[in-house]
Amino acid sequence: MNKNIIGVAMITLALGSGGGYWLASQNKPATQDGQTAKADAERKPLFYRNPMNPEITSPVPAKDNMGMDYIPVFADSDSSANEPAGTVRIDPVTVQNIGVRTALAERKTLSRDVQSVGRVDYDEKLITRLHPKTEGWVGKLRVDETGEPVKKDEILLSIYSPQLVSSQEEYLLALNNLKILKNSPFPDIQRGAKNLLRSTRERLELLDVPEHQIRQLERTHKVMKFLHIHSPFDGIVVNIGARDGQFVTPQTELYMIADLSRVWTYVDVYEYELPWIKVGDEAHMRLASLPGETFSGKITYIYPYLEAKTRTIKVRLEFENPGMKLKPDMFADVNIHASKQVDAIVIPSEAVLRTGSRNAVFVVRGPGRYEPRDVKLGISSDGLVQILAGVKAGEEVVTSAQFLIDSESKLREAAAKMMDVKTPTAADPRPAMDAEGMDMKGMDMKGMDMKGMDMKGMDMKGMDMKGMDMKGMDMKGMDMKGGSK
Repeated sequence: MNKNIIGVAMITLALGSGGGYWLASQNKPATQDGQTAKADAERKPLFYRNPMNPEITSPVPAKDNMGMDYIPVFADSDSSANEPAGTVRIDPVTVQNIGVRTALAERKTLSRDVQSVGRVDYDEKLITRLHPKTEGWVGKLRVDETGEPVKKDEILLSIYSPQLVSSQEEYLLALNNLKILKNSPFPDIQRGAKNLLRSTRERLELLDVPEHQIRQLERTHKVMKFLHIHSPFDGIVVNIGARDGQFVTPQTELYMIADLSRVWTYVDVYEYELPWIKVGDEAHMRLASLPGETFSGKITYIYPYLEAKTRTIKVRLEFENPGMKLKPDMFADVNIHASKQVDAIVIPSEAVLRTGSRNAVFVVRGPGRYEPRDVKLGISSDGLVQILAGVKAGEEVVTSAQFLIDSESKLREAAAKMMDVKTPTAADPRPAMDAEGMDMKGMDMKGMDMKGMDMKGMDMKGMDMKGMDMKGMDMKGMDMKGGSK
């Protein structure tokens, strides 16, 4: 046992002496050139990584099958110890080769124009559906064509109704009664005659008997067989529900009339555009059927529900319609000028890496140094996105090639989390090796460099160690019986 210890000590002493001589020959007195050479050596790449597949590496510069240069990977010793995990360092040549571009995070006032396709429709508040107040028969249709324009108080049709005839007779009786009793000495009798006349007239009015026919009845004292139904306003006949001689009831829709002096336009707005718009925002509309003309309107209502199939929100706009140029069911291009403006920190949208679960950007920490950082996004407009948290105004972010940087960053971050693996250096890119308990019987280790290797308890019986560099190797407790001398 003592012989073994003595043999190991002698081998160690010989190797240490030889190594010391070699190091002394290499390390001459420090000069400016020597310091520069040392710095260059520290910046020497550890290896080169395929830009498209980070798992493929090369010890020397190379190109992939697409002609792209491999990316050099430098020692972590160049990076500051307090840098965030995943920080990447890339040399200027590679930065140029892979096309890294950057932009500053700026504070700007965001605004937006929302563009959509609209559909012209009737103003629901300007649509009237005419029904008779009593049963009867249509005598004569004065307006008998759909789409025909009508004026206010224009006669649409005449109708015969027994109830209307009896109501006229009651009104004539009330007129005669008042004529007889108006000079009565009893005030109550006079008052009763007046009340009867008023109630019978009101009944005619409630049955939609027009004013001019009531006056005619008062003037002629003759019951009219047919009474008229008039148009309530200027408009277009959209539908006709009865014809000459048809029996009608209060459920019968005689006419549907729409006023087209003002129209509604419906547009569909996507969810991400909804924060920009509000009631009162101005809009402009153009139609293919009216080239060169622009109609101005505004948002009057935003519907409180989402369309399930299109995932859009319906928005209603109002437009004046001079000359009746806008016709229902026309399609139009609508541009909403959103009045909302936001003072925000913004970066280009392409700078954001969106993974679904998180949004991240790469912030420039220095020449060739890029730090991954999670960000919280706000609204977007014109290729810019608002940053609510994660980046400050004035910081520089990467806008292109960030996917290549991201692959390298993830590898660096994973390596930083491996606490049991030592960080490689420029002088020795290999991680330190612990060989405790290793059985190396019969192993040929000629020319093997084992610097920094912990070999406690290693069994090296029969191992050929000719030419092995064992500088700095811890050999306590190593069994070398039968090993090379």
